[in-house]
Amino acid sequence: MRIGTLVLRLVVGGVFVGHGLQKLTGAFGGPGLEGTEQMMEKTGMTPAARNARAVALTETAGGAAIALGAATPLAAGGLIATMLVATQKVHWRNGFWNTKGGWEFNAVLITALTAIAADGPGKLSVDAIRGRKRGGLRGALTALAVGAAGAVGVVQLAKGAQELAAEEHSAAEARSADGSARDAAL
Repeated sequence: MRIGTLVLRLVVGGVFVGHGLQKLTGAFGGPGLEGTEQMMEKTGMTPAARNARAVALTETAGGAAIALGAATPLAAGGLIATMLVATQKVHWRNGFWNTKGGWEFNAVLITALTAIAADGPGKLSVDAIRGRKRGGLRGALTALAVGAAGAVGVVQLAKGAQELAAEEHSAAEARSADGSARDAAL
């Protein structure tokens, strides 16, 4: 049995559960959903409420799945997606080191999740009980592909929502201006 994989799964999964609960409920001094929505709004991740719930639930449920060794490549992929989006939207511009708000911690978590997916969840896991022994290169590539696709998809959906909101705002302003011009003409 690989004790190292079990320890890594429990720690990494536990960290994600904690971060997810911070966002979801305000546990451990976190911002809760309201604060997470504000963060989403500031980073252009609209609609903010949907994205706040999505990241909070992904981190909580995905972290629990990693800790339990359940649906390991998929859970790792979902969590990798959250780290890639956080890196792009918040941390990249601050450089590498975490002391300056950089992406160091995100890189470590992405690497740990990829390693867990590559090694498989181990014998003491839900996946092993269910007879699923995904791991190796296929497990790692699955996690990375799911993570990359998820991150690109979420960012593109937010960009599309921003563009749609801007178009709706412009159309509303045009209707308002038309109405004001008609009223002035009367």
